Amino acid sequence: MSLACGLPLLECVYCLGCARWAWKRCLHSGDRDSATWGLASADDFAPVPRLCRLIMANYDHHPCHPLDARCVVRRRTYADTRGRVTPYLLYLDHPNSDIVLALRGLNLARETDYALLLDNRLGKRRFHGGYVHNGLLRAAAWVLDAECDLLRDLLADHPDYTLTFTGHSLGAGIAAMLTVVVLLNLDKLGTNLHRSRIRCYAMAPARCMSLNLAIRYADVINSVVLQDDFLPRTATPLEDIFKSILCLPCLLCIRCLRDTCIPEDAMLKDPRRLYAPGRIYHIVERKMFRCGRYPPVVKTAVPVDGRFEHIVLSCNATMDHAIIWIEREAQKALDLMLEKEKTMEVPSEQRMERNESLQREHVEEHKAALRRAVTLSVPDARSPSAYGTFGEQPERSESFPPVSAMARQRMSWNDLIERVFDRDESGHIVLRSSPSP
Repeated sequence: MSLACGLPLLECVYCLGCARWAWKRCLHSGDRDSATWGLASADDFAPVPRLCRLIMANYDHHPCHPLDARCVVRRRTYADTRGRVTPYLLYLDHPNSDIVLALRGLNLARETDYALLLDNRLGKRRFHGGYVHNGLLRAAAWVLDAECDLLRDLLADHPDYTLTFTGHSLGAGIAAMLTVVVLLNLDKLGTNLHRSRIRCYAMAPARCMSLNLAIRYADVINSVVLQDDFLPRTATPLEDIFKSILCLPCLLCIRCLRDTCIPEDAMLKDPRRLYAPGRIYHIVERKMFRCGRYPPVVKTAVPVDGRFEHIVLSCNATMDHAIIWIEREAQKALDLMLEKEKTMEVPSEQRMERNESLQREHVEEHKAALRRAVTLSVPDARSPSAYGTFGEQPERSESFPPVSAMARQRMSWNDLIERVFDRDESGHIVLRSSPSP
């Protein structure tokens, strides 16, 4: 019909659809994701470069950031973990009064790391009223099972120290899941352990939890993303991306064009989708149509809608994912923040008042994010109560069943592990499979 009329109507419509897809996918730059966010403060962002250096200590060829060997409490390698989790170390940071568990990222030469990352499908693991990555949850449970006694002793010997979980890439997702599991079982690590003593910094994290969990734990979990980092932007499972790469001829078919036009509100209402955890710190150092890098600026927020949904086609995406570049740019950004504060010469009393106001702003921002999630009908999202959002009793999940008050006092960690895990034919501990939702 289009040829009979002399006008290629269908061809024009198809070309317009392709142009719209290319405009939305190819002309989106990383700095747009945090254009409306507020600036981060130096006090909140200060631990990031230090924790990056602790993560790099797990790598065989890491930069020369010497650690005090006397402060390394335990170091686990692939031979120790037997492929169940990436290598990690426990470090006592006395100058900062911090107990740090740092996990390394994905090893491209290890098949077990790929198996851990791909051990998930949409809606496979339900946890604490939401959905999480099954492989990362299993790895976090293994770490807690192996280090529970040591962590309890360290927290008892240093009652004023904070407990920090950190990691990069795959290790960042494990650290985030480990933080959630510990928060749900605080009594297993000591009677004097409170939520305020626990925090997590996930560097370039993999998507590991549903949106309601990511917002609920935004006061404890912090994610650090450098510019165009590709991993927090993978809106679909990795296996689906691999399948689409093998099917490049149909990339611009009508079905693909229809899928790219799905509104974000519709995607948010899918409770099985996984997101980057917690509060986001976005390090911005490049802008569109601008050559070279400029002094990095750190933006922060608890985003609800538009949480790194767009995949940025950038030649620097893989480089922005590297822990070395994250540490370098984070250190530059922190130095600029401290220099700016020093130049302003703010009196100490006013600085304390400003820090208190920032904490109040973060709490209000967290409450606003929870209210926004309820407005968007995000499944299992809870509006904040009049008495605060952080003091509520958390729900127990299918993976960690509830126990009574009397039984909680008598039950040991080994008893809880026996209720949560099974042993396979070779005698190894494996996580029980949850009932299908």
